[in-house]
Amino acid sequence: MSPSSILVTTSAIVAIILVLHGADATVVTTCKAAAESDKRVDYDFCVLELGKHHESPDADIWGLAKVAALVGAANTGNVLVEIRARLAKPGTDAKTTTVLRQCLKLYDAADDAFLNAYERINERNYAAGKEEVRCDDAFTKVASPSPLNQSSTYTTKISIVCIAITNLIK
Repeated sequence: MSPSSILVTTSAIVAIILVLHGADATVVTTCKAAAESDKRVDYDFCVLELGKHHESPDADIWGLAKVAALVGAANTGNVLVEIRARLAKPGTDAKTTTVLRQCLKLYDAADDAFLNAYERINERNYAAGKEEVRCDDAFTKVASPSPLNQSSTYTTKISIVCIAITNLIK
């Protein structure tokens, strides 16, 4: 079996499992449409993350765009707590502290962006609702491995999902 057919089979199995375990068909079809319209969208991530949210089963595309913004805001809020805890940890070296402070500013802005995106999408002002952020570049510039790599990847993925779904709204 070729790698591409394994990927297609795996994606189909994940979609079926999620539909059977509560991910609404609207989530599946919306994520599929988002992934088809924007190749950066991770379909499995989209279905998994949006399918977890309590508002998703009854949501249309507009509602799912708002859910994606809320999920992004919840994630960035959690990352802010993590950054603050790392900054408060005794023994954090000066270089890491400097970069964590940069990330704190970026994630604070990202949190505001997701919350503002939710409000703009709710107002149906879609152009103003599209934001994206990453902070790993700050670590790369000082040649340090990012302690936030997983969080940054999640934030980027959910922001791409939010933007792609918002772009689907007619």
